[in-house]
Amino acid sequence: MDSPARVVGLRGYGLTVALHLHRAQRTDTLADELGELLASPLPDPFAQEVVVVPEQGIERWLAQRLSHRLGTGEGGQDGVCAGVTFLRPRSLVTMLTGRDDDDPWLPQHLVWPLLEVIDASLGQPWCVALSRHLGHDTAPGDLFDVRAGRRYSVALRLARLFHRYGQSRPTMLTDWREGRDTDGAGCALDADLAWQAELWRLLVTAVDVPPPDVRHAETVAALRDGAGAPPQGTREDMRGDGIDGLDLPERLSLFGHTRLAVTEVELLEALALSRDVHLWLPQPSTDLWERLTPSACEGVVARVEDSTSDLVRHPLLASLGRDSRELARVLGAALRDGRGATSSGTNDDGRGATSSGTDDDGRGATSSGTVGHGAPTSVLGWLQADLRDDHVPDEAERLARSVPQDDRSIQIHACHGPARQVEVLREVLVGLLEDDPTLEPRDVLIMCPDVETYAPLIGAAFGLGDHGTDAEGVDTHPAHRLRVRLADRSLRATNPLLAVADRFVGLAGGRLTASEVLDLAATEPVRRRFRLDDDDLATMSRWVGDSGIRWGYDQAGRAPFALDVEPQGTWRFGLDRLLLGVTVSADGPLQVGGVMPLDDVGSGSVDLVGRISELLARIGDGLDQLERAGTASEWMDGLTETVLALTDVPTRERWQVGDLQRTLSSAARHASEEVPLRLADVRVLLADQLAGRPSRASFRTGGLTVCTMTPMRSVPHRVVCLLGMDDDTFPRQQSIDGDDVLARRPLTGERDARSEDRQLLLDAVLAAREQLVIAYTGADEHSGGPCPPAVPLGELIDAARETTAAPIEVVHHPLQPFDARNLTTDGVSGSRPFSFDRSALLAARASAGPRTAPGRLLTTALPSRTIKDISLADLISFFDNPARGFLRDRLQVGVSREAEEVSDRLPIDLDGLQKWTVGDRALRARMAGHDPRSIYRAELLRGELPPAGLGEATLEEIGRAVELLMGQLALGPSEDPRSVDVEVTLPGDVRLTGTVDGVRGLHVVDATYSRLGPKQLMASWIRLLALTAAGADDEGWEASALGKGSRGKVARTSFGALPRAAARSHLAALIDVYSLGQTAPLPLPVKTAHAWMQVVHRNPTHRRAAAQKAVGEWELTMLKNGGSIPGERDDAWWRLVHGSAAPFEVLLEAPAGPGTDLATLAPKIWAPALDNVGSMS
Repeated sequence: MDSPARVVGLRGYGLTVALHLHRAQRTDTLADELGELLASPLPDPFAQEVVVVPEQGIERWLAQRLSHRLGTGEGGQDGVCAGVTFLRPRSLVTMLTGRDDDDPWLPQHLVWPLLEVIDASLGQPWCVALSRHLGHDTAPGDLFDVRAGRRYSVALRLARLFHRYGQSRPTMLTDWREGRDTDGAGCALDADLAWQAELWRLLVTAVDVPPPDVRHAETVAALRDGAGAPPQGTREDMRGDGIDGLDLPERLSLFGHTRLAVTEVELLEALALSRDVHLWLPQPSTDLWERLTPSACEGVVARVEDSTSDLVRHPLLASLGRDSRELARVLGAALRDGRGATSSGTNDDGRGATSSGTDDDGRGATSSGTVGHGAPTSVLGWLQADLRDDHVPDEAERLARSVPQDDRSIQIHACHGPARQVEVLREVLVGLLEDDPTLEPRDVLIMCPDVETYAPLIGAAFGLGDHGTDAEGVDTHPAHRLRVRLADRSLRATNPLLAVADRFVGLAGGRLTASEVLDLAATEPVRRRFRLDDDDLATMSRWVGDSGIRWGYDQAGRAPFALDVEPQGTWRFGLDRLLLGVTVSADGPLQVGGVMPLDDVGSGSVDLVGRISELLARIGDGLDQLERAGTASEWMDGLTETVLALTDVPTRERWQVGDLQRTLSSAARHASEEVPLRLADVRVLLADQLAGRPSRASFRTGGLTVCTMTPMRSVPHRVVCLLGMDDDTFPRQQSIDGDDVLARRPLTGERDARSEDRQLLLDAVLAAREQLVIAYTGADEHSGGPCPPAVPLGELIDAARETTAAPIEVVHHPLQPFDARNLTTDGVSGSRPFSFDRSALLAARASAGPRTAPGRLLTTALPSRTIKDISLADLISFFDNPARGFLRDRLQVGVSREAEEVSDRLPIDLDGLQKWTVGDRALRARMAGHDPRSIYRAELLRGELPPAGLGEATLEEIGRAVELLMGQLALGPSEDPRSVDVEVTLPGDVRLTGTVDGVRGLHVVDATYSRLGPKQLMASWIRLLALTAAGADDEGWEASALGKGSRGKVARTSFGALPRAAARSHLAALIDVYSLGQTAPLPLPVKTAHAWMQVVHRNPTHRRAAAQKAVGEWELTMLKNGGSIPGERDDAWWRLVHGSAAPFEVLLEAPAGPGTDLATLAPKIWAPALDNVGSMS
C-alpha cells in the first residue's frame, strides 16, 4: 500500500496528513478500529482527541464502546473514555469558520433581521408575491389576520431555507450577493423565485457579519494557505502560524455519518492538508461502494441525472440507500482531487483477504476487505450478508441456505393501533428476555417515528414498579419491572411549566372554552398552586356546566367572533353567578344586578369558590398582559410572569422554574425591539423553542431506550424494535416547498426527508445483531378494516422473503390482549402462549367461560326492621321506584352514572330534556306565585338558553305550554297556593310527617311539565291521603294532577274526597308495602304496575291482556321509524336488581315472600286510587 501524502511541517517537524475514509457495514467494527487509532497517543499528551458524531445517542454509545479499548488493563473491561472531545458537525464548522452560538446567520437568529427586511420591503415591485402572501394589500378582517399572522413563520422558513442554501449551495448565495440570479447548479433562477435573491442582498446589507458563503470560502482558503503549519493544540514549541483561534489536534475523526453537506466536505478536505482527518462511515455494502467509485468521482450532479442506482443489485439498497449512495458522490470529489486521501473498507467478518489499487489520479489510495466468520444462521444474518455483498440470491441459493425452522430473527407484527402495538411489543420483549438469560434491557433499542404519540403508551406498559401482585392479588406484568428511558422528547413533555406556557399561549387569542380552562386547571402545577384535588376539580366542572359557561372570558373577549351582545356563557358571567350563589339563595327567579345566583353552593364551598375566582382572575390578567405585548421580549416576559402566577412546584422540582425562565428568555434573546409580533407569531416561536432536543444522558442508561429514528441510527443492538411503521406516518409526508430553490432541481447529497427516513430504516436493519422486531397498524382499531404497512416496510418484507426459503410471516394480532389466541399454544406464536399478562389470562378465561344469567340480588328477603317515622317525601319516592328505594335506603347502594362532559358549544337549540328542565322550573315558579316576566328573565340569565333571539323564541314556546297549564290551574279554587304540614299516626305507632305544597283551599294540585303519567298520579294520590288522614272528618280534601296531554292539550286527572278512615286505611296499606320494600326489591315498577291495573281493574280475569299491556311498559318498544323507547327494565336501578334485559316474568316472582309479586301488590296500591278517580281529561 502506498504511503499517504507526506506534508513537511514548519520548524522541521514532519507530519503525515491525509483524508482517510474507513467504511464498514457494522458500526461496532468502525468503533473498534477507531479505538485502535485513538490508542496511539498524540504527540502532545495534553491534547484532546476530537471525534465528530452526528447525534447525542451515537456519542453516548461510542464513548462506552471506546472505554473497552482506551485505558484498559489486561482484562480489557476496566477502561475509560477520557481525553476525547465529542462535537457535532455544526460545532466543528463553527470552530473552523470562527462562528459561535450567537452567530446572526443561524436560522433562529437570522429570523429577526429578516423580519425587519421583509417589513421594510412589503409593497415593493420585486416583493409582490411575498406581499400578497402576508396580506400587505388586504383590507383589515379575517383574511388579513390570517395572512398577517404568517409573518414569523414565513420569516423562519426563509431563514432555514437560506441556511440550507449556505450548506448545500454556497455558490448560489455568492452569485446572488454579486448580482447574478442563478440556482447554483448552472441554471438561471426561476422567475417566480427571483425575489429571494433580492431579499438575500438586502439581508446581507442589514447584517453586519459576513454571510455564510463568504466565511466558508475564506475558511477553506485559509486552511489551504496554512497547510504547512502544524496543528493548533500541539506543544507550544511546536506551534506555528495557522488560522486564528483554531485549536484542533493533529488528527480528528468524523464517525457514523450517512450524509455530509458539500460545504462540510470542502472544509474537511482543506483541513486534511494540515491534519489527519478520518471519516468513519457506516456503509451497507463495501462492494457497492467500490462499484460506485468511478461514478462518485464525477462529484455532485443533478439528482435526475444520477445513474448510480443502476449499479445497485439488491432491491433494498436501491430503494432505501439513496442517502449512502449520494454520500459517495459528495465525497467523490475529495477522492478525485487527491490531497492524500485514502480509503479502506471491511466486510465485518474477520478473515484477512486484502486488495489494493490506485485511484484515478494515481495517488496511493488503498482499499482492503475481509470475508466471513462463517455462513449466517438466521434470515436476518443472510439479509445483512446479501446487503453487504449487494447480492440477490437465486432460487438455488435460497433453498441451500440453512436457517432454523423456528427462526424469529425478523418479526413483523400487524396490530390494531398504537396502543396495541405497545402491548404486543411488551410481550415480544418479555419473551426474548425469558428465552435468553444473557439478554439484558440495555441490549434492546426501541425506535419510532412519532415518539410523542407512543411515549405515554410505553410509560403505561413498562416500568410501573417491581414485579408482584396488584390489589386483587393478580400477578402484575413482568414488563413492569423493566426500566424505560424516553429520549428526545419535547421540552413541554419534560418540564410541566413549559407545558403550561404552551397551553396558555394556545388559550390566548382563542375562544377560551370551558374544557380548555378545566384542562389547564387540571395540570399538576396549577393544581398545586390553587390546592385543587380531584373532588375540587369535579365540583368545578359541575359548577361550570350548571352556570352555563361555554367560552369567552367576557363580552369583550367575544368581540372578534361578533358575539359580544350578551354575556351569557362567558367565564365572567358564570363566575358572577358562582360568587352570588355563595351569599344568596337561588330559590325562585331572584336576580341581583342582572345576575342569577347559582344554586348548590354551600357554605362549605366558600374557600373553593375563592380559589377558583383567583385562578380565573390570574388567567384574565395574563390574557390582558399578552394582549398588550408587542415585542418578543414583552411576550416572553408576560408569559413567564403569567405562568409563575398560575403554577407552583415542589422544592425538589424548582429547577423547572429556572428552566422556564431560561427557555423563554432565550426565545427572545436575539429579537429586535423594533419588530412587533402577533399572537400567531409567538405560537410558532414557542413551538420551535419547545421542540424535542435529545440529551446525551437520555441514552444507554442500562434500561430500555426509546427514541426517534435518528439519535441512535446505525448503533448496533442485539434487539432493534421499530414501532409505528404505519403507512400514514413513515416515511414523513413532506409536501414540496414551492419557495425552495433546491427542490426545483435537487442535486445529489442535498437533504430529502423521505430519502432520509428510508435510509434510517436501512440503518436499523443493519444495526440489529440478533433480532429485528417491527410493529405497525395492520388493522383499524375501530372498524377492523385492513391497513397496509409503510411502503418501505413492505419492501423490507418482500426482500426478507426472497432471502431464504424460511417463511417470513406477518403476525396479525387480535384486537384485545385477552383474546384466547394470545394465551394458547396454537394461537399467535404457535409454540407457546404469546402473552405473559396474568390479568389477560383471567379475562380470557372469563370470556371463554359459560354465559350465565346474573343471579338474584337476594336469594331471601332481609330481616324486617321496625320503622316508626316515615317522611312523606320518602314514601312518594319509594313508590316512584321501589328498586331505588330498597337499594338506596336499605342497602345504601347507588348506581354509577357517566359524568356529563362540559359543553364548549353555545346552545343553538334545546333538546327535549333541556326544554323539560326549563319548563318544569318555570312552571314551579309560576305555581309559587312569581311573575311570568321575572321568571322568563331569570331563565335568560341562567345561560342555558340559546343566545340572542334564538333563546327568546325557545322561551316563548316553553312559556306558552306553561301558561296553558297555569290556565287549567286557574279553573280551580281562587285562593293563593299555600303549604300544609301533615302529621299522621297510624297503627303500630308509625308516624308519617311532611309538607304538601300547592294547596288552594281544600284542593291540592300537582302540575308537571311532563306528560301526565302514573308517577304523577301516585304522588298526587299519596298527598291526598296524607291531607285527608291528618285533617278533620268533614274537611273533604280533593286532589288534581295536571300535565301535558296529546296534541298540545292539558291532561287532568282528579281524585275525589274520601272519608278520613278510608284514607288512613289506604295510607296504612301503602306503609305496609313500604315496610316490605325495605326487606327486598318489590316488583312494582310504577308504569308497569299501572298498566297491569288498568286492565285488571276493569276485569280481574283478563290477566293475559294485563300482562301484554304491562310488558309494553317493562320492555323496549321499537318504533316504526327505527327508533326505540326504553322500558322500565332499562332503568339503572332495575338493571342492578334484575340484570340487563330481564324478562317480564321476574315481576311475577315474590321476593319478600308470598303475596309480594306484581299481580298481588299492584291492586293493593293502585285499586284504591283508580276507584277514587273523579274525572279524567
